[in-house]
Amino acid sequence: MNILWLQSAGCGGCTMSLLCAEDPNVLDLLEGAGLNLLWHPSLSEATGAEVRRMLDAILAGEPQLDILCVEGSILRGPNGTGRYHMLAGTGRPMMEWVRDLAGIASHVVAVGTCAAYGGMSSAGENLTDAVGLQYDGGHAGGIFPATWRSKSGLPVVNVAGCPTHPDWVTETLMLIKADALTENALDGLARPRFYADTLVHHACTKNEFYEYKASAEHLCEMGCMMEHLGCVGTQAVGDCNTRGWNGANSCTRAGYPCINCTAPEFEEPGHGFTETPKFAGIPVGLPTDMPKAWFMALASLSKAATPKRLAENAVSDRVTVPPTLRKPKP
Repeated sequence: MNILWLQSAGCGGCTMSLLCAEDPNVLDLLEGAGLNLLWHPSLSEATGAEVRRMLDAILAGEPQLDILCVEGSILRGPNGTGRYHMLAGTGRPMMEWVRDLAGIASHVVAVGTCAAYGGMSSAGENLTDAVGLQYDGGHAGGIFPATWRSKSGLPVVNVAGCPTHPDWVTETLMLIKADALTENALDGLARPRFYADTLVHHACTKNEFYEYKASAEHLCEMGCMMEHLGCVGTQAVGDCNTRGWNGANSCTRAGYPCINCTAPEFEEPGHGFTETPKFAGIPVGLPTDMPKAWFMALASLSKAATPKRLAENAVSDRVTVPPTLRKPKP
């Protein structure tokens, strides 16, 4: 299968993340899976006129384009022309190239939240009119309407994340290669369910603190970050804590709250990323599938039962009170 990768409006962070794929590295993995990378603007040697000829040949059907990967949002401005982002040397907006190439590709993959939903590139006043391929924030319809489908019959596959985990990208590509990625394998926002059916909260190393509502008050303290520091891992999809990044880590394991970067409009939560909005002292954002009354009741009971060890360690940057071992009876 042939892959063409285009980088649109974004920071290139998803490519940087992809290069962290390990055992094997991303290039060996693609080769081993029978996936041929026709061109990537950061990884390929071809440039200039050679690339322009290649793009024209792809549009003419030779070689066949099996997977079009787009990283970064699409700029529709000014006034719907797309001319805020021209593909260098072609005289045409990136938006037009993506539309034309998507029309002949068997599959289209949005790599990262910018390409999927607009992401950071669409934050603020969005003067460039940045959108995702098939979503504008949480609303269906980007440069493609909600009903658009690729030649495979699938919508744009949104491998959302800021940045994406390298395995999310490579596993998606390998599922496509194996003809195993169906519409049922995508969630309601067209994210692959192999990682979107898991919450970031799952396997978080702070879960014992969460269960007793033993909360950190400042960054880098050991306690749960939901109550005071803005963590939304109980609502955010992603297997970050079960899969791990760079072999072991995640945002919450590194002491930073989950900001739900796999979701539309995460970039503008309406408050600081390390702040928890509350109403009458209760966090506004509650765990997925948890009724508010249940959460309040369980939180009150949990706080009343918090062991001294957890209460003190929660506001420390290291273990200050170790577990107490019961002495065996004689």
